[in-house]
Amino acid sequence: MAITFCSEGAAREVTGSKHLINVDGLRYLVDCGAFQGKREESDRKNRALVKDPDKLEAVILSHAHYDHSGLLPLLSKRGYEGNIYSTPATRDLANLIMMDSASIQARDAEYLAKQAAKKGSSFDWQPLYDEKDAIKATGQFVTVSYGRQFSVGPNFKAQFLDAGHILGSATIHASITDKNGKVARIGFSGDLGRPNKPIIRDPEPMGQVDYLVLDSTYGDRQHESSIDAMERLADIVNKTAERGGKIIIPAFAIERTQELVYYFHMLVDQNRIPKIPIWVDSPMAVNATSIFQVHPECYDEEIHQAFLKHHKNPFGFNELHFSTSVNDSKKLNQLDSPAVIISADGMCEAGRIQHHLIHNISDDRNTILMVGYTAVNTLGRRIKDGQKEVRIHGDLFRVKARVEEIKAFSAHADYVESWDWIKTMDLSSLKTVFLVHGEDKALKAMKNYLEGKGLMDVRIVEPGAAYSL
Repeated sequence: MAITFCSEGAAREVTGSKHLINVDGLRYLVDCGAFQGKREESDRKNRALVKDPDKLEAVILSHAHYDHSGLLPLLSKRGYEGNIYSTPATRDLANLIMMDSASIQARDAEYLAKQAAKKGSSFDWQPLYDEKDAIKATGQFVTVSYGRQFSVGPNFKAQFLDAGHILGSATIHASITDKNGKVARIGFSGDLGRPNKPIIRDPEPMGQVDYLVLDSTYGDRQHESSIDAMERLADIVNKTAERGGKIIIPAFAIERTQELVYYFHMLVDQNRIPKIPIWVDSPMAVNATSIFQVHPECYDEEIHQAFLKHHKNPFGFNELHFSTSVNDSKKLNQLDSPAVIISADGMCEAGRIQHHLIHNISDDRNTILMVGYTAVNTLGRRIKDGQKEVRIHGDLFRVKARVEEIKAFSAHADYVESWDWIKTMDLSSLKTVFLVHGEDKALKAMKNYLEGKGLMDVRIVEPGAAYSL
């Protein structure tokens, strides 16, 4: 019995989560995420995928984010015919993400072909998959509610527990027995969430495991409190509005956008910010918000008390507007009065956010507000790191807008929150912690921190390496 951390991402990297479990010659895949970063590197790593996908027994999906679900259509395209296990909300969100990815790839291929033709050169890049592949993958989903044990394969049982990360996100408790009768209990944190976040519930305790695969994205950082975040958000909006500027917020369409809408709703209700238009300019975010509305089973008690029991919509208020058409999006760039524009994606590598940055990043009245993780070599990271000039769509732009960051909106547990979750387990049975999903600095810090707490075997996994269980 062994676990392999695929070389295409998430081992010593932050994106592209894929973990293979091998039991008596049968292979099971936990997550099938796309790698995100530089275009050429991403394309190469994503096309590598996993060997012999048609021979996989089953796939278990922790949650819908692109770096965990984005290559499922490619898996199906290359011959995988088995089940993809997830929670119901994860299935709905993953379907949205996969279809959106297929559409973006088709548009990219068309655009790049036209650019090549203008230069008199040939162009042979093909999308990883199309919408038919995404539809096929969606048809392979088998949904399982939180807390219910299900059979993944011979002598392989699993259970989804609420990860508190995004709608439908789960940690995975796997119990596997090999042909010699050896039992291994493996916990996968997926992307572990944070306690006391709005909308969704807190992470559930994992229970007893022998091995733990742990997300280490914020292994070297602690987040600000949500109370401080509300104060800072109000302060940034008020000061920018006084200058007559706009607040441009790059945000992931799923979870982060809905959380921001919730916070803005609170601030408007409490008269703590001026009544300026708040725009969500992302078709995926609009569709994702609709999915949030049909999965109240994932909401925490605060949402139930504040909204649902009083027949109020946490994702709708007078100042909130949703933009779905290209024309509506373009009109926002003509605004010359205070407004908030939330647009995808959070790393600024694609989507409408790039157009809003082009039109607003060189105006010193404006604020670019960063509210989530940005990977190395992304436009979002360059802006966050304070570069004075950034390249967008091939052109250089001076960064004159103020750049602010609020760390409390992160949906990833920091190292202290991760430890608070781990210590609810029976630590006497925990043999090994495998650290994934982190940059080197974060991985090393998490390893040192957990060893300082008394955990004896904490490993930073190597790309492509297999570890016996």
